[in-house]
Amino acid sequence: MNNQSSVIYQLDGKPRLREAVPLGLQHILAMFVGNVTPLIIISNTLNLPLSDKTMLVQCAMFVSGLITLIQCYKIGPFGAKLPIVMGTSFGFVPVATAVGLKYGYEGILGACLIGAIAEILFGNTMKKLRKFFPPVVTGTVVLAMGISLLPTGINYFAGGVGAADFASPSNLILGTIVLVTVLFCNQYTKGITSIASILIGLVVGYIVAIPMGKVDFSQISQMSILALPTPFKFGFEFHIDAIFAFMCIYMVSAIETVGDITAITNCGIGREATDKEITGGIMADGLGSMIGSIFGVLPNTSFGQNVGIVAMTKVVNRHVVATGAAFLIIAGIFPKFGALISLMPASVLGGASVMMFAMIAVSGIKLITSEELTNRNSTIVALSLGVGVGLSLVPGVLANMPESIQLIFGDSGLVLVALIAVILNIILPKEESIIETSSKLNNQVS
Repeated sequence: MNNQSSVIYQLDGKPRLREAVPLGLQHILAMFVGNVTPLIIISNTLNLPLSDKTMLVQCAMFVSGLITLIQCYKIGPFGAKLPIVMGTSFGFVPVATAVGLKYGYEGILGACLIGAIAEILFGNTMKKLRKFFPPVVTGTVVLAMGISLLPTGINYFAGGVGAADFASPSNLILGTIVLVTVLFCNQYTKGITSIASILIGLVVGYIVAIPMGKVDFSQISQMSILALPTPFKFGFEFHIDAIFAFMCIYMVSAIETVGDITAITNCGIGREATDKEITGGIMADGLGSMIGSIFGVLPNTSFGQNVGIVAMTKVVNRHVVATGAAFLIIAGIFPKFGALISLMPASVLGGASVMMFAMIAVSGIKLITSEELTNRNSTIVALSLGVGVGLSLVPGVLANMPESIQLIFGDSGLVLVALIAVILNIILPKEESIIETSSKLNNQVS
């Protein structure tokens, strides 16, 4: 692979700027709305003033870009040196809502800060705990992650939850145009148009949405040209119950990150992730969340949709993702730039997201089947998905449980999936593979 075009498929290759910019921007467009939406939801729930909401969105972009760079290039023990895009986690929205209504935004940030420190310590011990996360466990978590993200993709496809025109023909048509464009470019073209199929689909959808009246550029005029993110805008309050609830979600976030890292190395590089990559990735998760709390935003984590892009395009170059991170930092400093991207209609993003989220689920299947699918492994996968994902599809099952239990186990089901998979992997008896058995028989015969 000496030709320049192959560089983007190498982890450490130096791509041309004309390749790095569109491919990096593709990553940012795919995660941009998801990065700011959790903060918009919490801001609306707590009735924060518009000025605070605008600043939080700006800080979310800045922190996301900063931590993405740390994941790509590593600072000390923090970072995996892999193409991992970081962003504000949707997984913390339910518990943040409950904590915020009880203790205010300061209570959320206090729990974020302490929980982030706990995740850093957890990541530091990951080398010793790695044996508890074989492919059947991480693959099951990745598969559950892809399945749990699909409703989000479909909701975007239909126009976004709460939209006045939810599931309208115009939204469904717009999402379909994006999906067909992505599929066509990915399968029927070659070179940069195939690799950047998601970006092309998003751009085409954006352009089509303008004459449909789905993009309101008047909002951009209200944004200032330059504004620096402000740390310590909000205070911190520390409450034991809030901290415990957040720490539980942080542990799930860490396992999700293990799944994301494993999926990236497996699908993009064709190997298992190293202990150093997993440890550094989780610790960067914690560091990002700690920095995020200082800037007033919710915890950061690796973004599954961007893992889907890597799985779909096979572009594993970390400099490409770092180029995208630079756009995030620019968006955090120049609000008008960020506003231009944030105006992308939800149905446009949904058209691309459905494909990306499904690819995450496929990555999980590949991980699970990278080992022999024995009766033991099949049981781990079946029971973890059956209980974890099943309960998330019927949230009323936990209606009579304490609110903390509902928040921890009833949102996406990932907590239960991960917990059950880890426990079953520990307690179920190991099975000898057919190869090992035949080898023993051959030794006895000889």
